[in-house]
Amino acid sequence: MHTATKFKRRDVYCAAISAWALLGATAPAFADQPVDLGAVGTSGTGVVTAAEDPASALYQAPTQASLTATQPQSVITQHYIQENASAGSNYTDIVSIAPSVVSINPNGPGMMETQSLTIRGFSDGQYNVTFDGIPWGDSNDFTHHSTSYFMPQDIGGIVVDRGPGDASNIGNATFGGTIAVTSKLPSATAGTTLYGSTGSWNTNLFGAQFDTGNMQSYNDGRAFIDYKNFTTDGYLTNSSQRRQNIFMKFESFLGQDTTLSFVAMGNKLRQNVPYGATTTQMALYGNNFALDTNPGSQNNAGYNYDDITSDFEYVGLKTKLGSLSLDNKLYTYAYYHNGYNTNAPGALTTGLGTVVGGTALPNDVPGQAMTMNYRSFGDLLRLSEALGPGALDFGMWVDYQTNSRSQYEIDWTLNQAFNTGNGAANGGYIDRLMGDTLTTIQPYVQYTWNINDVWSVTPGLKYDYFRRTVDSTVNQGTGQPYSGSESWGKALPAFVTRYMLSSHWSVYAQYAEGFMAPNLNVFYKQAPQLGGLSPQQTTNYQVGTTWATPTLTLGFDLYKIDFTNQISHTSCGAGSPFTCFYNTGGVKYDGGEVEGTWAIGGGVSLYGNYGVNNYSTSDGSVLPDVPQTTAAAGVIYQGGGLYSSLIAKQVGSRYADVTYASGAPIQFGSYTITNFNLNYKLDRSAFWGKDARVGFQVNNLFNQNQPYFANMTDPSGTPMFFNIPERNFEVSLSVGL
Repeated sequence: MHTATKFKRRDVYCAAISAWALLGATAPAFADQPVDLGAVGTSGTGVVTAAEDPASALYQAPTQASLTATQPQSVITQHYIQENASAGSNYTDIVSIAPSVVSINPNGPGMMETQSLTIRGFSDGQYNVTFDGIPWGDSNDFTHHSTSYFMPQDIGGIVVDRGPGDASNIGNATFGGTIAVTSKLPSATAGTTLYGSTGSWNTNLFGAQFDTGNMQSYNDGRAFIDYKNFTTDGYLTNSSQRRQNIFMKFESFLGQDTTLSFVAMGNKLRQNVPYGATTTQMALYGNNFALDTNPGSQNNAGYNYDDITSDFEYVGLKTKLGSLSLDNKLYTYAYYHNGYNTNAPGALTTGLGTVVGGTALPNDVPGQAMTMNYRSFGDLLRLSEALGPGALDFGMWVDYQTNSRSQYEIDWTLNQAFNTGNGAANGGYIDRLMGDTLTTIQPYVQYTWNINDVWSVTPGLKYDYFRRTVDSTVNQGTGQPYSGSESWGKALPAFVTRYMLSSHWSVYAQYAEGFMAPNLNVFYKQAPQLGGLSPQQTTNYQVGTTWATPTLTLGFDLYKIDFTNQISHTSCGAGSPFTCFYNTGGVKYDGGEVEGTWAIGGGVSLYGNYGVNNYSTSDGSVLPDVPQTTAAAGVIYQGGGLYSSLIAKQVGSRYADVTYASGAPIQFGSYTITNFNLNYKLDRSAFWGKDARVGFQVNNLFNQNQPYFANMTDPSGTPMFFNIPERNFEVSLSVGL
């Protein structure tokens, strides 16, 4: 049970009633248009800053609410990303500034696949991540590989939606929210930009971007192509990463109302995979101990690494056919993963023993070699028709992902010879050999009724359909052949309303249901009985308000979420080696967030946010990695070519994802990370009339270095911890040619 003081339920209800009273109040219409923050929700039409004044709060805000929002959301602009993100950052590093979002990379920014990102307590796999409106991720559990796709140089902005959205919000986990990443727009001016950075832990990035500018031969189309090479040894010992990424975007304007776009990305990654260290190991070898180079150790870096190749492509068409607007994206993306590990990460003793060719080898190091290769094909169609006093929005998302997975027991000492001594199936060395598919179909319809110039009401309905198939020679968990399928579906209503109290002040309220189909692991038992297993579901009630002027941006919201049909697991019976899954009660959440930026003058702005996230579970258990509070505060200056920011993010106490060997829970104290950024745009004359920019960054300025995360134990059941990466530096330079 979460022990922190809760918002009283009646307080949430009173806030909701007050918001509805505001919505029903009469207010005079006004001629000026609302300030546009550039937020476009999750439909993927781009995120840009509308404010041109660099000294305004709208321009400088690290995160800001949107006047057009109908649920709590934080808009992170391209400007903030360019000025503050480290060169190799993942999207997870960027969104960590937002209220109620928690994420730290234990190897340094962008230097390792993110271990845990939570939004209001919902973990990866319980919320969507989209790119230009297209949902992507693993079909087996809806999680995401943060180092395998998009880099900050190609991101045009991110919107963090804290809720399932309206009926048009699609994805496999419309359950706990959406992180909507959008690509940046091609420049209208031709040119080439070279850029690079160097920093702590032998971290280096080199990149080059070529912009075509407007091309008359392609109907004034424009494009850019961007190549990055990122290398780092990382904060953790022997935990290096080598990453190459190429991204291109093309847009062609086929008449006044038609745009054709094409996006393609390729990513090649080699990274070592650390698991943390016990407190004893840290005392002996340092707080950054993770992997070693001892050929007899389970922690040898040469035995724990990933080779991953991924790609992402789509063709988009936007056009108008009379009063009907059409937006369609036909896409594919893929992830090809060859992964290697030992059988007992965290064990530094010599070997554990294998059996190869019938011979016992007690000092050899056992391990596993796995593959997970998937590709998705899909189409996202959105239509909007002006109809009566509003607009009818309807469309459909269809996605089909095929996934092949294998895992073999191997002997590292004998160059990955098959190890038959680990009790696996089919000769004792095959853990799994399987194929699976996931088909998702989500049609939706909603109508935005503009009651008057300032008040809109939008009821909607989405149908969510999932179908899984499994065809396994060796099924995970049983080691036996299995073929089967199951489908789930549910109609999900949503109702949102927004009222403009003035040109810079809006209020909103939302009711929406979220949905998530069972993960692939429910098939990992003999004769899975899936018909009685209900999908997990959330019911969301949210109210909020946004104020936005050039001087002040402010957003505030309250929420209440009921999570039902939680899927839990237990042994299938005394002596059974299998796991059975069943529905339990769930979790109740409530809380609120506030975020704001105040431009006090002279190019200086003050920023802050605060989030309160309470929960109670039906069985009294605790949720891992969920702090009751998060907060951020900072000061920003921009003027005369200079940008500087000093921003601190605090995360409250929370529980680990594992327990001590005794079964006692592990509770971490709160921590505060402070980052400093200084960037200067040089006089063009100093670089032969070309643009140039230098930057200096310090992450974790006050050198916090305590344990903050644990999700694994060593073979004896002792927890393995990650510490906050120590203070680190980065220097960057970009030059236009």
